[in-house]
Amino acid sequence: MKNLISFFLIVFSFTNVFGQNNTPTYAPPVNFTAEQDHQNMMDQLHIKSLRPGADGNNPTAPNAANYDEAKANPYPNLPNPLVMNNGKPVNTAKQWWNKRRPEIVEDFDREIYGRMPANTPKVNWEVISITHEKIGDIPVITKKLVGHVDNSSYPLDTINIQLTLSTPTNATGPVPVIMQFGFVFPPGFHFPKQPNVKAPAMPAGPSWQQQVLAKGWGCAIIYPTSVQADNGAGLTKGIIGLMNKGQPRKPDDWGALRAWAWGASRALDYFESDKAVNAKEVGLEGHSRFGKATLVTMAYDQRFAIAYVSSSGEGGAKLSRRNAGELVENVAGAGEYHWMAGNFLKYAGPLHWNDMPVDAHELIALCAPRPVFISGGQKGDGWVDARGMFMAAVAAGPVYKLLGKKDLGTTDFPPVETSLTNGDLAFRQHSSGHTDVPNWPFFIDFASRYFK
Repeated sequence: MKNLISFFLIVFSFTNVFGQNNTPTYAPPVNFTAEQDHQNMMDQLHIKSLRPGADGNNPTAPNAANYDEAKANPYPNLPNPLVMNNGKPVNTAKQWWNKRRPEIVEDFDREIYGRMPANTPKVNWEVISITHEKIGDIPVITKKLVGHVDNSSYPLDTINIQLTLSTPTNATGPVPVIMQFGFVFPPGFHFPKQPNVKAPAMPAGPSWQQQVLAKGWGCAIIYPTSVQADNGAGLTKGIIGLMNKGQPRKPDDWGALRAWAWGASRALDYFESDKAVNAKEVGLEGHSRFGKATLVTMAYDQRFAIAYVSSSGEGGAKLSRRNAGELVENVAGAGEYHWMAGNFLKYAGPLHWNDMPVDAHELIALCAPRPVFISGGQKGDGWVDARGMFMAAVAAGPVYKLLGKKDLGTTDFPPVETSLTNGDLAFRQHSSGHTDVPNWPFFIDFASRYFK
């Protein structure tokens, strides 16, 4: 009898795991709202409350966003990218690559953007259409692709990465490519307004794709929300949900910025297999939240040749230790926390910005020695803090110089419409609002120095 009971227990166990047809069964994904997932992360971190973010819409609010430079630098001392955690200076490129850079990466992984799992799935790229068309007056060959992510580890989650690639029809060999994170505002999004500011009219002219193609290069667009949703409710789905088998994140799990960066890297994998593309000369561009993703991608994947980081603000090229425009507390709130690791919330609750082990200048430094163009607007774009992004680029300069490259060449914040593009770090603030359009020609001129 005892043996018979044991036999039935074994049969029941296998049936429970594999089902009646020896097919594995999987728990359905947890369906939290963004607010519920945000609270779950706060519970994991034992955080009772977070400080409110800056109010960019009401200048009389107690927590109104600050645009007064006299109040903008409560924590002027930045972590030194060329000093080891043990206090020893970094004097050689070898020390940077072998010791200091890994320390900085670890801090960003654990505290800011989260850890990308080591065993991410393969992506099978399928060309679903090839079209001969014109962009402006330039004949191109446009490929529409879908990257099918292997979901055999959790079949309840299906991910198909959307990518388009256009190359000049008359190209005689592989061409450089600029890839953009295709921008889509989430439903109900309203960008914070600055009081008494009316953004100037946008400049007319050719699209960024036309400008790139006119150089003989190719252009591509990847749609990051086909990799990972741009909201907290989607964290148990997409590539993050696939890796967690539909369960909520742990505090050091990756957020959407790193997930989007992972998707961009998979697109670069495809470019390495396409004979129309010079995969050694692939640049990346993104605006606003996708400007953040562009800088994160560039920092983590050294195969990308150049980056145009537009209006990235907090969580991107803006110094987090700055009290100007958007703050850490804004990004840690339920509307944006999904971009970051859960541990990031600590710096809007029990800890403060000055407790962060790293800051944006070190994210820029991780891109060295490759060229980076940092952009922001003026009227209507104060939320992203152009001066704070400039200061971060200045503070990243010593790493570029250590690696034999040129920094911005100045520590003085330049007048609007002034191009600082003589070094390998570049900065330009245009006079328009929250847009990447005005600085495209200046970025393309900058990139022309590097693309043969």
